[in-house]
Amino acid sequence: MSTRVTIAQVRIDQSPAVLKAYGLGSCVAVALYDPEARIGGLGHLLLPNRPEKNVLGSESKYVDAGILEIVDELVQAGANQERLVAKVAGGANMFETTYQTLIKSIGARNARSARSTLASLGIPIVGEEVGGNRGRTVEFDLATGNMMVYCARDDDQVSI
Repeated sequence: MSTRVTIAQVRIDQSPAVLKAYGLGSCVAVALYDPEARIGGLGHLLLPNRPEKNVLGSESKYVDAGILEIVDELVQAGANQERLVAKVAGGANMFETTYQTLIKSIGARNARSARSTLASLGIPIVGEEVGGNRGRTVEFDLATGNMMVYCARDDDQVSI
């Protein structure tokens, strides 16, 4: 069974499900997985940090809050937080122009936010495919914990 994870959305499932996020540009896909319970979650996260004055319920729009949401939902579903491992993809610089300078490289900021949030939670990143200037699509297989990253504009695919 395959489940699509759209922009600003988090999904949790268990083996043998596959979670997919299409069209990652500056967004990041953060996958968290408990290899023993074979349960995982994937977030298609849009912006680096949730503002202090933000409406509740939009956590999955932000990298930091989205990761916390995934962890909470996984633990509620039976995962052990101490066994969680992470994979991160996306965070591209899609617009190499003055506009990109104005928004201060949102893709790189998203990747940094993912790394710092995961580090603060003690969750190791075991796979990463971030940066560059190309879009990506990911498929996260909860039977194996493998995440395939398909890169736009070429035939590259990377298993992380």
